[in-house]
Amino acid sequence: MEIHDGPMTLSQLSVAVGCPADTLHRIMRFLTHNGIFKKELNLSKSQDPESLYYSQTALSRLLTRDKIGFFVLALAGNPGLNAKDLKSGKGSSVKSINASPEDIFWDMIKDDPVYKLFQEFLACHAKTATMAVINYCPKAFEGIRCLVDFGGHEGMAIGMLVKAFPWIRGINFDLPNVIAGASPIDGVEHVAGNMFESVPKADAVMLMWILHDWSDDLCIDILKKCKEAIPADTGKVIIVDAVIDEEGGDEYT
Repeated sequence: MEIHDGPMTLSQLSVAVGCPADTLHRIMRFLTHNGIFKKELNLSKSQDPESLYYSQTALSRLLTRDKIGFFVLALAGNPGLNAKDLKSGKGSSVKSINASPEDIFWDMIKDDPVYKLFQEFLACHAKTATMAVINYCPKAFEGIRCLVDFGGHEGMAIGMLVKAFPWIRGINFDLPNVIAGASPIDGVEHVAGNMFESVPKADAVMLMWILHDWSDDLCIDILKKCKEAIPADTGKVIIVDAVIDEEGGDEYT
């Protein structure tokens, strides 16, 4: 519907998504019941069986590819990533029971068919989070001439930050196989490396949705590398991540 730029009949949707109309009807009935789409009646064609149109809602517009669509798809899970195997360290989806949980996950997903989806999810998530940072935390970037986006994937977040704060020179830092697929971005240098070995020198390092992936000990190692990369007196480490209220008093954390 986003591409069509308007309401669509069931037959139009069926052709567009390649799904039989009778099956799609049941799916759309469920989605409209849950408020993701809404039904509209074209009164000028009220006697026509195709007089019923489906249109978008605020929720469905949020689920498009350029917003949080990939985020939702990634959260839906991958049958190949077996939670029971991850917990026990055994099973067909785990290649090495001696590896850390973090290494198990990244080793499993790198060759998985959904890896591209996962990368798109990360870009989608970064876009949403970065817009919030730009809108609500602009003072965090005052006085920064050079900023490293630690684990920045293909550079979406640092590209947005450099555009919003043009006095900043950006460095997108990630693994060589990730950087190899990154496109040129104005004001951004793509740098390949290993975060456990060294981090590019800069005025500040940003860790956006990084630390929650690692154990406490490995987080300390990461933060030590960040400390080595920034000036001792004026350097900053900017952390954007989930905050957990262990007391359970805040429903949003």
